[in-house]
Amino acid sequence: MVELRKRREAPSDIPEPPLKKTMSATKAKSEPEPNAKAGSSANGASKTKAIKVGDIIELEGFGGEVETQDGEKTNLKKLVDESRTGVVLFTYPKASTPGCTTQACLFRDHYAPLTATGYSIFGLSTDSPKSNTTFKTKQNLPYTLLCDPKATLISAIGLKKPPKGTTRGVFVVSKTGKIEAAEPGGPAATLEVVGKSIQNAGVSSSENVEKASGGVERYPQHVEANDTERRGEATPSKGDTDGVRAEVAAEVADTAQKLDEGAED
Repeated sequence: MVELRKRREAPSDIPEPPLKKTMSATKAKSEPEPNAKAGSSANGASKTKAIKVGDIIELEGFGGEVETQDGEKTNLKKLVDESRTGVVLFTYPKASTPGCTTQACLFRDHYAPLTATGYSIFGLSTDSPKSNTTFKTKQNLPYTLLCDPKATLISAIGLKKPPKGTTRGVFVVSKTGKIEAAEPGGPAATLEVVGKSIQNAGVSSSENVEKASGGVERYPQHVEANDTERRGEATPSKGDTDGVRAEVAAEVADTAQKLDEGAED
């Protein structure tokens, strides 16, 4: 008689094979949330919007907070509010270096004609208050220097040089927030851009022209040659300075004449 053996039962504790990740699940992780705003990253940081001449910007909060060489906190809106016509910001990479000294001295020597129409002039860099105070005192600068160590305002006006540098340039904004100028350029070029912006803005009367024309001569170059040579700094050449000076004064005078003629008609 043959004895039948019982078949062994399969063990019940064998683990099931892991499920493969689906393409849809992987894709869902990489896609941004449907509610994310354009121009914003996943962590909520917003991208800086490129600005251009003719744009009207919202001055409130634009560029964040900066401070003067004296340590006073301020911002672009406050500077514009305190001006009569608008604000001129010229940016420079580093205080007391050759190119920046040239640029600062050009704006110093043309301070009167440039401000005759009510624009307030400011230098802007990432330098510390101490460095800018030394720069302002040494070069006898008649305008305030703004310190922007985090480059928030410099970045907002499109003149930040990655990763931590500053592009030399100029930014002009009116009382209404209209951008009159915003571009990079060399020391003399930045001055010329401001001169053209002033020409477009116009002046109120011939009295301003007299002040501007006289002011050109009242702001001679105060950089001492021997001291400049010791520090290895470059100063504006007489031909370059005189040429730009005459051009700025002529532009302001021509604008005033046109306005006066229009008032007589």
